Amino acid sequence: MPLFTRYLIALWLCAAGFGALPAHAQEEESGGEGGVTGLPLPRFVTLAASPINMRVGPGMRYPIDWVYKRKGMPVEIIAEYELWRKVRDVDGTEGWVLKHMVSSKRGAIVTVAVATLRRSPDDTAPPVAYAKKGVQGVLEECRADWCQLDVSGTEGWLRKSSLWGAYTAETYKK
Repeated sequence: MPLFTRYLIALWLCAAGFGALPAHAQEEESGGEGGVTGLPLPRFVTLAASPINMRVGPGMRYPIDWVYKRKGMPVEIIAEYELWRKVRDVDGTEGWVLKHMVSSKRGAIVTVAVATLRRSPDDTAPPVAYAKKGVQGVLEECRADWCQLDVSGTEGWLRKSSLWGAYTAETYKK
């Protein structure tokens, strides 16, 4: 079925009331703890497989809006509904994926033109590598202003402000 036709069907379903989330699912989108898992919302996770279909609603009847092809890519879970998780990616795109398509493993994406990965969490520490915008890595640890990232086997520290995948005030250890 052509994509445009699927969108028309989705619009019709929404207009007919089929696209609306149940009241308790809408409440779960507001933040705090997830009503399904009890885990904090929002929270960062990574994509567990590739490809992954992101849908416009929490169910197989909703059309696919996007297909992710980068296993390990960090996404933010912003809502939960039964077996579905509403995620947001680094570009702000939001949609629903099945819960088994995300992993509690953490990752991060470089968001500045070029980030310097350093030997220790200090601006004067020697550089170990440089990473361009869009480079993805495994999040090892985060402190007040710094996170340690493993990019294809090379580990280094970079400022939190240079990446997406960790909250400003968050501390984290793998």
